[in-house]
Amino acid sequence: MLDDKGVVKDAISSGTMWRGIEVILQGRDPRDAWAFVERICGVCTTVHALASVRAVENAVGIQVPKNADIIRNIMFLTQYVQDHVIHFYHLHALDWVDVVSALKANPAATAALAQKVSPSWPTTSPGYFADIQNTVKKFVDSGQLGIFQNAYWGHPAYKLPPEANLMAVAHYLEALQWQKEIVKIHAVFGGKNPHPNYLVGGVPVSINLNGDNAINMERLNMVHDLIVQAQGIVENLYVPDLLAIASFYPEWTKIGAGLGNYMSYGDVPQNGIGDPSKFLIPRGVILNKNLGEVLPIDHTSASEIQEQVAHSWYDYPGGTKALHPWDGITKPNYTGPKPPYQNLDENGAYSWVKAPRWKGHAMEVGPLARMLVGFASGRSDYKEVVTEALGRLKVGPEALFSTLGRTAARGLETRLAAKWLLDEYNKLIANLKAGDSSTANTTKWAPETWPEDCKGFGPSEAPRGALCHWIHIKDKKIFNYQVVVPSTWNASPKDGDGQKGAYESALLGTPMADSNKPVELMRTIHSFDPCLACATHVLSPEGEELAKVVVR
Repeated sequence: MLDDKGVVKDAISSGTMWRGIEVILQGRDPRDAWAFVERICGVCTTVHALASVRAVENAVGIQVPKNADIIRNIMFLTQYVQDHVIHFYHLHALDWVDVVSALKANPAATAALAQKVSPSWPTTSPGYFADIQNTVKKFVDSGQLGIFQNAYWGHPAYKLPPEANLMAVAHYLEALQWQKEIVKIHAVFGGKNPHPNYLVGGVPVSINLNGDNAINMERLNMVHDLIVQAQGIVENLYVPDLLAIASFYPEWTKIGAGLGNYMSYGDVPQNGIGDPSKFLIPRGVILNKNLGEVLPIDHTSASEIQEQVAHSWYDYPGGTKALHPWDGITKPNYTGPKPPYQNLDENGAYSWVKAPRWKGHAMEVGPLARMLVGFASGRSDYKEVVTEALGRLKVGPEALFSTLGRTAARGLETRLAAKWLLDEYNKLIANLKAGDSSTANTTKWAPETWPEDCKGFGPSEAPRGALCHWIHIKDKKIFNYQVVVPSTWNASPKDGDGQKGAYESALLGTPMADSNKPVELMRTIHSFDPCLACATHVLSPEGEELAKVVVR
């Protein structure tokens, strides 16, 4: 809802599809859960499988071999690098880049700009950009913009000069070609992509450096080359483009801050998942933008992580306001209007998304939360990339609390992830050459070795934020299974105390140039990288729908 000056006065976030995977899992073999939960998302497949096997291992007491941890880290970081680059170029860049404006660009001037922005990138000739411009022109002349059709070209909120737009379009296409290459790493270690295989107790691969019937040195050399190629994309294309585009939108360092509460579960273990102090991505909570204090998290405490359903279409037992995931209930109770509907009653239930809270606080999760926790924890690697980026943009740390800060944080995290990816690869090779080829611990594979009744949790950090699976195993079967995903945190509806979720809060105060073309709203929502079928509605103060943006 907008005020009379065109500024967002109120916002609600509604998840309009019921997931229900928790119900499907009840009564099944816990060792199979990863294959089901991996289908929660078509993008974050590998991290759901990872969280699931960790939950089962935590419940029954399995410690995976060192090689398994390293390979899982490689799979995890591969997902990060690919997903973050895709997000910037193919899901978020068109909120800032006017593709049609690229037709007005001078190819020679574009080449000069590209050589300045990305001096180490090879494709920066005038002829190259002239060819890209001709390709875009064919789209426009045909009246069918194809992959570039869903945007508000010519919108007054676009600020890039034509040459910057043409450069960005060219790099969009290059990144599109590249992204299909790096995921071959998932196929090497997981057999396929986008749903690679996992294994309770380790990873489902055997390694023989000189063999023909296992992962050998040839396959590992290919993985190395893909990692080096990815580092080139990140350092010489993605991050330079990100900082160049951001420099034209300084006002967006003051828009979209939202809650000011940030949470990271941490990941990339260096001494097993049970030692978060050694995680490359640190664990912790920041409240009220206070970078002077990072608070600890306990996933097992009934008073810390809870889910509420005051404004969600679920039933909890009478009088129950919040439940820890081990006690969670997934019982649908749809009370909304019959679809298709035009309006939802925000005073009642209006979403299939529950409202998770940490010690009663609504939280933002994702790259910005992780970068802030790393920065506030005093980690030198985090401080280095953050300080360098802030210096190049000529802004202070307060700029991070914004839509642009959220977008920049994803790029800075990708720099770290690409570096860690090569580090993990080198550790794997060193471990294998030292004679350790073990990739699985099967001592507790058989259900008869498990306790009759046990609980476990599997934390991770999906590209979009804090992810955890909680499992209760009883009589060797899944008695209860609960998943709290990043978009549950960020897309949360209001809770029983009226606290808005991260999306709802971040949209407040956003100025809009044209309420019928809400590109400004898309910038903030896309900065979170929503992982659900989402729709944005813009309403007048009288409740009239001015625009509806459906993201498919």
